[in-house]
Amino acid sequence: MAQKACVFEGEVVRTARLEYLLSLPKGYGDQPDKVWPLILFLHGMGERGDDLEKVKVHGPPKILEAGGEFEFIVVSPQCPDDSFWPAEIGALNALLDEVVETYAVDTDRLYLTGLSMGGYGTWHMAIAYPDRFAAIVPVCGGGMFYARLPDKMASIANLPVWVFHGAQDRTVSVAESADLVSALQACGGNVRFTIYPDAAHDSWTETYENPELYEWLLTHRKQ
Repeated sequence: MAQKACVFEGEVVRTARLEYLLSLPKGYGDQPDKVWPLILFLHGMGERGDDLEKVKVHGPPKILEAGGEFEFIVVSPQCPDDSFWPAEIGALNALLDEVVETYAVDTDRLYLTGLSMGGYGTWHMAIAYPDRFAAIVPVCGGGMFYARLPDKMASIANLPVWVFHGAQDRTVSVAESADLVSALQACGGNVRFTIYPDAAHDSWTETYENPELYEWLLTHRKQ
C-alpha cells in the first residue's frame, strides 16, 4: 500500500520539576541596586536523583559546603534519576528564567559550567541558547555529534569557552573535548583548552579549586 508524506505541527507543553541548591554571595542585598554575576553548575551522572546532598560532592557546591565563598550567585540543580542534562535543557532554561526574575542577577554575566554529564549539558545548553551566556566552562564532557555540525558550532563562535579534560580519562575520552575545540577553532571560536596530562576522569577538582577560573569568568560579559 502506498504511503504519503504528512507533517504534524503543534505546541507541546511539558511540566518540569528541578530541585536545586542556591547560594547568594556575601553582601547580597546590602546595596539594593547591585546586581550579581551567576554561575549555573551542572553535576555529573552519579549525582542524579532526589537527594540534594549528592550535588554537594563536587564542584562549586562542594567548595561552598566546606565554607568557601564566591562573588557569584551559584545555582546547582539536580538532574532527575531517570534523565540526563541534555534532555533537560528546556527545564534548565526555565529555571534560569525564574532565578533571574526572583534575584538580583546581572543578566550580562550569566556563566555555565558542568562536569562529565554536566559537561555534555554545558555544550548542549550553550548551543541551544547561544545568546544566553557570557562564557561557558565544560569539564570532561562532550557534545555528541555537534563537532560534525559546523553551523551549530558557528552559533557559539563568539562565546568565550574554556574546556578542561584529563589526558588519561577512560570514562569520557579527551578526544570528545578535542573534537569540539577543533570544530570551534575552525569557525574562529574563542576557545581555551586545558589538558591535565596525568588526570583521569576527575579533571574537575583541580579546575574548580583554581581561582583563575573565576577571575577569567568575570572578565567576560555577554556580547
